[in-house]
Amino acid sequence: MTTPKVISSIADIAEDYDALLVDAWGVIHNGVELFEGVGDAMASFRKARGPVAILTNAPRPSSIIPAQLDRIGLPRQAYDAVIASGDTTRAAILSFLPAPAYRLGPEKDDPLYEGVGIDFAPFEDARFIVCTGLVDDQTQTPEDYRELLARAAARRLPMVCANPDIVVRWGGRLVWCAGALAEIYQTLGGKVMYGGKPHAPIYDLALKRINAIAGAEIPRSRILAVGDGVKTDIAGANAQGIDALFIFGAGGVHEGAADAVAAAKALDEAGADARYVAKALNW
Repeated sequence: MTTPKVISSIADIAEDYDALLVDAWGVIHNGVELFEGVGDAMASFRKARGPVAILTNAPRPSSIIPAQLDRIGLPRQAYDAVIASGDTTRAAILSFLPAPAYRLGPEKDDPLYEGVGIDFAPFEDARFIVCTGLVDDQTQTPEDYRELLARAAARRLPMVCANPDIVVRWGGRLVWCAGALAEIYQTLGGKVMYGGKPHAPIYDLALKRINAIAGAEIPRSRILAVGDGVKTDIAGANAQGIDALFIFGAGGVHEGAADAVAAAKALDEAGADARYVAKALNW
């Protein structure tokens, strides 16, 4: 494991990179408000260096994400593109059609299915599961689904997980995500397909997008991934040969880490490496 360098400003390292892949929830916002300075940091890098793509595990198509970011105040000039787990999840869903699916998740994630032509069925008639999260992430926990997941595993139903995140910080509290259900399902012997971070499909799509924006292929050594999730953002960047900046204090999953030592411990425990650590994404 390498010891990450502590930085206070991305401007200090910007000249080493030509593109940014920036996580949304936990780096840009906490589900409720935009973090101070992050919009300026992204816009400044974009102006001085190159493309900025938002890489999110949101279980929705990327086309609806900019409007959500508008509402919390992130200016459009701060980024060039959005790539969402929902984009790559749709491809996984299509691979199972026309088989009927069991829908596991809240209605707010229904845009994922628009234009896909998917047929939903009762549990007993479904041939696979699409999981976008807990039906009520305000009151339920993953353990509330263990019995259902055990029944699904017994039937050998494959699961498409639309959001590999285990938890995100919503305002001042942690909220369970689809990845927590998928994790239980795998321990029960269930098969899970993922499209989002840390898995390859979302990075394949992101690299194509930023290269198209740049008009040339950007070497992976010149791309920096910024994230607060060690098992998703940082591990995913590691697998792709991309440098990582670990955000550990802005209001993400590891909010409250006292210092860089605590951040390094979180990385070590996850078997992940970050070249840099910072409390927030600033310029």
